[in-house]
Amino acid sequence: MEIEKAQKIVDDWINTIGVRYFNELTNLAMLTEEVGELARIISRKYGEQSFKKSDEKHDLADEMADVLFVLICLANQTGVDLTKAFEKNIAKKTKRDAKRHLENKKLKKK
Repeated sequence: MEIEKAQKIVDDWINTIGVRYFNELTNLAMLTEEVGELARIISRKYGEQSFKKSDEKHDLADEMADVLFVLICLANQTGVDLTKAFEKNIAKKTKRDAKRHLENKKLKKK
């Protein structure tokens, strides 16, 4: 799915099922909450923490999708075209980091 289409789907969903967008500060708080839920799963699945009974129902992909949904909400309500923003960001990183990671001894394959 193209990012532009995802932004349209979220906008349509918000304006029909969701009634309206929450304000930007509420969505920022929700984004923080969703990232926290994602971090909890990753810390338990890939880190050193063990799963609690209450964590077992959480799904990594679903939590990532929750983060994406709220991020798209914020982009829509602030007028950000995520396709253009992402393309610009990749170009910036490519120019800035053209040799940086290749020359990083910490990233060399073992």
